[in-house]
Amino acid sequence: MLNMQSKIEDESLPFLLRATEKQQPLMEAVSEVRDMIERQLYACGGILFRDFHLDGAEAFRSFAASFGHPLLAYEFGSTPRSQVSAGVYTSTEYPPHQSIPLHNEQAYTRDWPMKIWFYCQQPAPQGGETPIADSRLIHRDMPTAIRNRFAEQGVMYVRNYGSGLDVDWRQVFGTESKAEVEAYCAAHSIICEWKDGDELRTRQVCQGIAIHPVTGDAVWFNQAHLFHVSSLAPELRESLLDIVGDPLELPRNAFYGDGSPIDDETLATVRGVLDRHKIIFPWQAGDVVMLDNMLTAHAREPFKGPRRVIVAMAQAHRLH
Repeated sequence: MLNMQSKIEDESLPFLLRATEKQQPLMEAVSEVRDMIERQLYACGGILFRDFHLDGAEAFRSFAASFGHPLLAYEFGSTPRSQVSAGVYTSTEYPPHQSIPLHNEQAYTRDWPMKIWFYCQQPAPQGGETPIADSRLIHRDMPTAIRNRFAEQGVMYVRNYGSGLDVDWRQVFGTESKAEVEAYCAAHSIICEWKDGDELRTRQVCQGIAIHPVTGDAVWFNQAHLFHVSSLAPELRESLLDIVGDPLELPRNAFYGDGSPIDDETLATVRGVLDRHKIIFPWQAGDVVMLDNMLTAHAREPFKGPRRVIVAMAQAHRLH
């Protein structure tokens, strides 16, 4: 039997499943209620498994894979990660003092995982939470004019790789071959352009709003607020623009799907809506959080001291 609680710390997210016996193995505990877990995931968007026994990264990989979909590689990534084992990665390796705003995994592409798991092997002594938020509520709470424009036009993401300012294209695409990069881009509706000095620029128009393929819910589903130049500190923004000269030459930037600029005020409003829906709960060692990646966004709080959270993703979905 599992101890089921509909909320944690007076929040509707995540749904809490707690072990009723000490050292109860996670795989064994959920094997008989997997269908219920899937239904609950669609209902609330996220489940926290707490007080279960899970013996390291390989056991975590097996648990995530047990839901019936092959684990996914981290392709066309936008942030640094390290592979722990097949289909298991470190969480984003940004410096501890930085926060990572709410986002849905790989919403800056037209291909994304439907499920994502986080396994807290070591919680930070201070901070380091993984906040989450309901993407359905974010969509509903977004001002109508902003929601409609993002729905109609989508978002164009422009990325410039290398030049010492961002991740090299070889790391992002996992290859040394320009032909393989071009083939990947052609298969994923990405426009690629080789520049002087062995550098690369890509452009891709993606969704601003998405419809969940199972629940039919509309969700806010883009990363314009992360890619747009307004995400940078003012001093860094000014310095980068001084270096590159043209907003199209920035390491990354976001525009409306027709190429017109997104103004800073619009994205300040977007960030305000996201912040209002942020739910923060403390990690405990051994916690596993399972999210429907379309229904629930996630983030990372700054932290001090050692912290280790690893990630797995599955069930690829492509926007047609």
